[in-house]
Amino acid sequence: APHRIPEILEADLTPPILSLADWGINNMNDLTWIDLPPNHAIQQATKNLENLEAIADGKITDHGKQMNQLPTHPRIAHMLLTAKEEGLLPLAADLAALLEERDPLPKETGIDITLRIESLRRSRGNKYKSGGKFARIEKIAGQYRKLMNAKEENSSFDPYEAGLLLVHAYPERIAFARPGNNAQFQLANGAYAMAGHRDDLAHEPWLAIANLNDRESGTGKIFLAAPLNPTDLVPFLKTQEIVRWSTKKGGLIAANETRIGSIILKSTPISEPDQALVLDAITAAIEKEGEALLNFDQQVKQWQYRILTVKKWYPDENWPTTSTSHLLATNPQWLTPYLRNINKPDDLKKINLAEVLQYSLTNEQQVRLDELAPSKIIVPSGSHIQIEYQKNGSTPILAVRIQEIFGLKETPSVNHCNTKVLMRLLSPGYKIVQTTTDLESFWNSAYHEVRKELRIRYKKHAWPENPFDQVPLRGAKPKKK
Repeated sequence: APHRIPEILEADLTPPILSLADWGINNMNDLTWIDLPPNHAIQQATKNLENLEAIADGKITDHGKQMNQLPTHPRIAHMLLTAKEEGLLPLAADLAALLEERDPLPKETGIDITLRIESLRRSRGNKYKSGGKFARIEKIAGQYRKLMNAKEENSSFDPYEAGLLLVHAYPERIAFARPGNNAQFQLANGAYAMAGHRDDLAHEPWLAIANLNDRESGTGKIFLAAPLNPTDLVPFLKTQEIVRWSTKKGGLIAANETRIGSIILKSTPISEPDQALVLDAITAAIEKEGEALLNFDQQVKQWQYRILTVKKWYPDENWPTTSTSHLLATNPQWLTPYLRNINKPDDLKKINLAEVLQYSLTNEQQVRLDELAPSKIIVPSGSHIQIEYQKNGSTPILAVRIQEIFGLKETPSVNHCNTKVLMRLLSPGYKIVQTTTDLESFWNSAYHEVRKELRIRYKKHAWPENPFDQVPLRGAKPKKK
């Protein structure tokens, strides 16, 4: 690489956003940056601070101001301040020091962070006769005790209290054991992680995770955690009306759910959910997977291509964007009136999408679209033949059997006669025998070669020497009486 990646593009933005909020700056984009911080990192950091009660309604709280006064990461600051209220400061100081340093014990020790706290306290009780890693950790713990005016403690402690302190630092990492999946846990943030099957904490129903490799997809691995007492989690429980769409589960799901983040502990179905939530759930599902949910049939695709073609002919006119991705992203603007009584995927398939989209145009646009890019052309036989518009807006195609255009000299056109269609001339068996934009030239030259071959294969059909003397036919020539 020609240069290092700027740290701000990869770093955790939780600390700087807290400092900026304390200075009264609630939008990082209001400042001038050499490298603009990524939006996803800003959003994640803001969410972290909201979970840590440091920011509410976009502004810093009094608690957040206290956190920013402590010379440590906001997660640790929140844990220390909360531990002070709960009378757990000595334990919080030890835990904070361990979180900031490398794991002092070998991997085979297991993931239980309380074993590290016990080892730290034993080493401290022995006045670090052996020196080593714990001396460094104790130095940091001592700084936290001095900062928070806490006493040193080397006695035994409740492991569940260590777990609760970890929850204060990492509320999104509350983890619940997955039923039937030994050593696998679901986190409050929706992710999944696992411990070793033989680990002492593998069979705990609840964990507070301090350290893991967080994978975007798949199951992460837990490195450090502590057990949790479910009764300590009562303050984190939230009951709310949830309405979501799950195609796999049959469509609309509405329930009162008691949950901790993404962990659902209880769900009670709702017969009459909030219609605003219902609408939000359906439109969100359509935006995500609407190409499969809605009936994007050939008629709809042709409507899209017709408008695309007209936009290409008249770029200065205000025609809407009709790409599938854009239609799905903007579906609340044009589809909402048709989403009443929608409960399952079949209900969405029944929506006449072609008609809905057509009516999404103004009356003037509907008329002009039919004038410039008609969906069908009437040929001499009287048939209404569908015009095939192209995905890239190129020349429209008219596929028609030769017998139906006997007597037609000029190539049909659209766009107020400014654009000739590309004709695919078909045999009675609907096989392409010629492609042309110059029908008169076809009659005068290629038709006679085509006639020689097809009159033998299709004997029941008319193949006159002069196609202008023959009445156009939709099928075989009529039998003589």
